[in-house]
Amino acid sequence: QEQLVESGGGLVQPGDSLRLSCVGSGFRFDDYSIGWFRQAPGNQREAVVCISSDDRLAYYGDAVKDRFSIYVDAANNILGLQMRDLKEDDTAVYYCAAGKSCPLLTSEPRYWGQGTQVTVSS
Repeated sequence: QEQLVESGGGLVQPGDSLRLSCVGSGFRFDDYSIGWFRQAPGNQREAVVCISSDDRLAYYGDAVKDRFSIYVDAANNILGLQMRDLKEDDTAVYYCAAGKSCPLLTSEPRYWGQGTQVTVSS
């Protein structure tokens, strides 16, 4: 059975760092575009970062580039997200996901986890 399980969320202060992890099972990361999206209360899903299945390059959302870094251990189906200089606007539930392509990862993921809450507050 295909599954993604996120961990690592929590409550942090502005300027802090946090690392999220996601473990996948039942499918191979190498066969999909993989990444993270987030959703804050009352907002639509927002793309955070995606590694394309076509070129294996990482594509970051404008709001997080230069602050967030994605890493992947494909052999063990582990996906991570290192977040630095967190801001209150980063508060959201973060989901790891796998899908057909990066443009569709947020709107039509093939697989996604239950999410992990990140709250940035002073």
